[in-house]
Amino acid sequence: MNEYRIKGLSCAGCAQRIEDEIKQLNHGDGATLSYNSGKLTVNPDISMKDVNRILKSDGAYIANSLQTEPNSSSPHNHHADGAHDHEHGHEHGDHDHSHADGNHKMLKLLITSGVLYGAALSLEGVLDKPFLITLYLLATVISGYTTFFRGLKNLIKLKFNIDTLMTIALIGAVAIGEWKEATLVAILFGLNELLEGFGMEKARRSMEALLQVAPKEALKIINDQEIIVPISSLQVGDLVKIKPGEKIPSDGIITVGKSSVNEAAITGESLPVEKESGEPVFGGSINNEGLLIIRIEKAYNDSSLAKILHLVQEAQETKTPTELFINKFAKYYTPLIMIIAALVTIVPPLFLQGDWKTWLYQGLSVLIVGCPCALILSSPIAIVSGITRTARNGILVKGGVFLEQLGKIDTLAFDKTGTLTKGEPHVEQLEIYDEDRFLQVAGAIEKSSSHPLAKAIMKEIDRRDLSIFETEEIQTLTGSGIKALINSQSYWLGNEKSIEHISIPSTIQERIKQLKEDGLTIVLVADEQQVLGMFGISDEIRKESRSVIAALHKLGIKNTVMLTGDHQKTAEKVAAAVGVSNYYGGLLPEDKVNRVKELSSKGIVAMIGDGINDAPALATAQLGIAMGKGTDSAIETADIVLMQDHLGKLPGAISLAKRVNRVIRFNIIVSLGLKIIALLLTIPGWLTLWIAILSDMGATIFVTLVSLTILIERNKTTSK
Repeated sequence: MNEYRIKGLSCAGCAQRIEDEIKQLNHGDGATLSYNSGKLTVNPDISMKDVNRILKSDGAYIANSLQTEPNSSSPHNHHADGAHDHEHGHEHGDHDHSHADGNHKMLKLLITSGVLYGAALSLEGVLDKPFLITLYLLATVISGYTTFFRGLKNLIKLKFNIDTLMTIALIGAVAIGEWKEATLVAILFGLNELLEGFGMEKARRSMEALLQVAPKEALKIINDQEIIVPISSLQVGDLVKIKPGEKIPSDGIITVGKSSVNEAAITGESLPVEKESGEPVFGGSINNEGLLIIRIEKAYNDSSLAKILHLVQEAQETKTPTELFINKFAKYYTPLIMIIAALVTIVPPLFLQGDWKTWLYQGLSVLIVGCPCALILSSPIAIVSGITRTARNGILVKGGVFLEQLGKIDTLAFDKTGTLTKGEPHVEQLEIYDEDRFLQVAGAIEKSSSHPLAKAIMKEIDRRDLSIFETEEIQTLTGSGIKALINSQSYWLGNEKSIEHISIPSTIQERIKQLKEDGLTIVLVADEQQVLGMFGISDEIRKESRSVIAALHKLGIKNTVMLTGDHQKTAEKVAAAVGVSNYYGGLLPEDKVNRVKELSSKGIVAMIGDGINDAPALATAQLGIAMGKGTDSAIETADIVLMQDHLGKLPGAISLAKRVNRVIRFNIIVSLGLKIIALLLTIPGWLTLWIAILSDMGATIFVTLVSLTILIERNKTTSK
């Protein structure tokens, strides 16, 4: 599919109408036009001459081509989409400039109209009527000619939208000699369009600023030579040099150097992360102080950053249920307003001896009140602002529909391992029966092992800074542990099976039983006669888990549920430590799916996991949230991705989603409320054209400004 950046879209309704017209062309079936992102996607075989004609008739135009994608179903191209747009960063500058020019032109026209209008008002009673009418007419034409001609075309085609309503109102006002009112309608409607366009552009610009984090070039090392190359040309295995203050071009591994790296572009975390040789780095993160040489592990198009940018762009394209409802509502609402306007014009003069001119004027005012600008604008700016804010914080929301859903959830299901816990074993209990040998023997046996339990034991021994023995011989005992020869004496390390050669005193047996009931994994160390000591090992609970669960309950999430494959005792212990309201242990992946289905029947459920072994449960929940610092499977599976490796930012994201939903509801109430009040003014005959246009414009400006407040960072999250 071919993609183009469109400028000059005056409202979401216009974008919808243009899309409908393009779909009627040959090869126009799959065409989409997003008002939120200003992006048009069309079949390469479509007649661009016809597309341009449709755009031009609505005052819109193609600012630039984004890219041509021969096979959009290819996963590689799917990600290339996001990448391409960012490699050509200069295009952003171009189309921003073109939009600024359009704004300046519109502003100049409105100022000229305003001056002429002011002159006509002040010269009333001084100039003859024909001269005054000429001044008013000039002011009307300068600010309202584009709307007027668009509306006239629609009227001929019997298409009823905002422009049609304004055109009928202008014709009617001129017909009954209300020149002053007609001019004010034209100027205020022009101002309305300018401010409406500015609001959406501000939201889009904040999104585009976010998309500028991708570096454009890299310093590639070839045969000890340094060459500047575009990041799109980087291949897996290439070596690149990153100077202090520069951006890392793509995901890779440090081969030389040590530095702190700012990963805010990926994870939203402002604190730098210390990195050294052998450690992975993300493309888009910034090297703070040291000189680094990095081996590229992923071509830019497949990097975490390219996928993030692509997903953030795509997120703007989706319509939320609220937006779909508003668009549908506006479709029927406009003709309904025209019927009401006709009744207001006809009924009082015909049946209630009203004055035709007075009630025609009232009818025209009703038409202007009927403009659904503010209503259609209630949602998109708020949604784009919300997606931008969450993306800035390292939280990817894959569409407005998911942001809306996030603000409505009442149940949150957690996977345990790697989500509420670190997924790394650590020594929680130590039982020492032989001070001189227990830890030294354990260290000697475990120091060369890569087993996760061995690493936990070595971490504990290293912390105590002990000198450990040397092993002379090591033998693995299948399913039970290890036998080793140290200082010509045999030692055993492992579970109870590994020390069956000795009789365990009842006090130690009691202690083993107690530790097991506490959900700990037991590792015993013994010689030929006795137990030297034992380690009680558990999965370390993340320090932020308890405060996150408390914050979620405070936000109104009624039910927090932990699902785990671990046995019930471990589940019980972790659940008590973190404060979840319910827990289920011993679950297989399919059991997790069934539990999520069961919870979904009672409310709106979000499932959060590390995106690797939780894919089925994440897919089953109404909302799948994955965490895990950009793992591919997490990004692919979930609806929302936390790019951090912790839950700390989750309450903030839910709070923001609730705020977006509140703003949208508030906007709808304000835009409809002002219209209802204005319509009620027709009963006593108090509605005037300028009150009508001010009620519409006021509502539009108000909902735009309220929506843009979402972009403002707050220090504390609201708990409401």
